[in-house]
Amino acid sequence: MKKIARRTLFRQATSGLLVSAISSAKADVETFRMPASPREAMTMLAQGNSRFQTKQLTSLKEDLQILRTNTVEEQKPFAAILSCADSRVPVELIFDQTIGHLFVVRVAGNFATPATIASLEYGAAVLGVKAMLVIGHRNCGAVKATMSAKSVPGQISSLYQYIHPALKAGETDANLASRENSKYQAGLLHASSPVLGSLIKEGKLSISAAYYDVETGKVEILT
Repeated sequence: MKKIARRTLFRQATSGLLVSAISSAKADVETFRMPASPREAMTMLAQGNSRFQTKQLTSLKEDLQILRTNTVEEQKPFAAILSCADSRVPVELIFDQTIGHLFVVRVAGNFATPATIASLEYGAAVLGVKAMLVIGHRNCGAVKATMSAKSVPGQISSLYQYIHPALKAGETDANLASRENSKYQAGLLHASSPVLGSLIKEGKLSISAAYYDVETGKVEILT
């Protein structure tokens, strides 16, 4: 009887600890506050990148199961990112954000097309993101390939047409070209989408260009 009683007490105690831990984690998730303005959203991204650079990440400490549970029915991201598909640009990590915080669209060369614009319009008009960032990066293969215009297999060369307009004649520095491409694509989003343009005029959205240094981990805001 004593053994049974001890087991029962142990189960009750561990069960209580588990419930307490889950409740605490859920409370942490629920304390995340959506930014009230585009400027505040950009500040949150900048602060997250600072934590990433100094190896003081907070997003990894959050309970992923609780986060999944809280985002099953809906998503409420505060920012949208048009990023290159490069594996060295883990968007959520470099901004120290977790599940449900960022609406990320990725394509090699981080360029605006009807498909990527439509996705970003959804993020802004339906999901209500406050800030939109087009982020290029150091040593971008898509930009380098466009600059060299060499023969490549399959449909890789189809990327060139979207990046080439951003390149300056005679440009030889791929990293400068990557910066120019980000600025060009951000401008294209603003100019080609009445949906995004309207939200910007209303003060509900901002669109910026940025450049990520894969060596230092720093995100530089360009516009």
